[in-house]
Amino acid sequence: MMKANIVFMGTPDFAVPSLRALIDAGYNVKAVVTQPDRPVGRKKTMTPTPVKEEALRLGLPVLQPAKLRAPEAVAELAAYEPDLIVTAAYGQILPKSVLSMPRFGCINVHGSLLPKYRGGAPIQRAIMNGETVTGVTIMYMAEGLDTGDMISKAELSIGPDDDAGLVFERLSVVGAKLLLETVPAALNGTAPRTPQNEEEATYSPNLSREDERIDWTRPASAIYDQLRGLSPRPGAFTFWNGDVFKIWKAARPEPGRAAGAAPGTVIGVGADGLAIATGDGVFVATEVQPAGKKALPVSEFARNGQMKKGDTLGDPPEAPLGEAVR
Repeated sequence: MMKANIVFMGTPDFAVPSLRALIDAGYNVKAVVTQPDRPVGRKKTMTPTPVKEEALRLGLPVLQPAKLRAPEAVAELAAYEPDLIVTAAYGQILPKSVLSMPRFGCINVHGSLLPKYRGGAPIQRAIMNGETVTGVTIMYMAEGLDTGDMISKAELSIGPDDDAGLVFERLSVVGAKLLLETVPAALNGTAPRTPQNEEEATYSPNLSREDERIDWTRPASAIYDQLRGLSPRPGAFTFWNGDVFKIWKAARPEPGRAAGAAPGTVIGVGADGLAIATGDGVFVATEVQPAGKKALPVSEFARNGQMKKGDTLGDPPEAPLGEAVR
């Protein structure tokens, strides 16, 4: 079955190890489908996706349809006569015309233990919710959002200080290994199909600006998990003197440390960090970014003396979400 035609669909760094693993194992990857190039940075430089960069390095044809369901995109894909389609964080829903195209179906490398955390941000939201275990599920794709029958799973522990960037990297390797263990059965028709329990299903929608906003009435541990799930990008933010104030890094909260002040109140600014009262405990930021400035350690930020004990962080009246400092 090594000569079966495979089309790979993926976009971010998470998908690159899976593509590379298929090639290294000798599978016949006929083409790669990824999202269109996007403008990045202040200069809006058109930038290819990580999967496109890897595909070009491997000498593979690359398709970048703006809408996969467009008839011309479906026709272009069909010309490669795929026997199996493999997706990993592609970023578009596959229409029925594509799902029914390959004779061995479409399988997806999903970054959670389904049926938990269906959707586009499973890794970030697992961390934000304080989960200690996540994993990868390889599943047959269906018309619903990550609702298809499951084929295989692999677990991964989440450490108390692990952030989304680190878990993404680890899970991408776990997913590539599991994919290689699963593809042979998919290609010979012996892959198991385990229906998902709908009663256990949870969802992880793509991150919004509201997910980045810090609510200081929450416990310090929950805010710390929020920050971990948003690291290394896009980070979390609050407001200080009416301007967006980004928080990039923090120390793990100390259990039982009482704040003794209203949530959002600055209770200390110094070399050890920026201590802020929360709804339960104290949150200590160690790297921040004031509006219009670069990110810097709190030990450096504290030297200018602009933020003082007793200042309040939080939403000003009718605070706009706007574009935070990146």
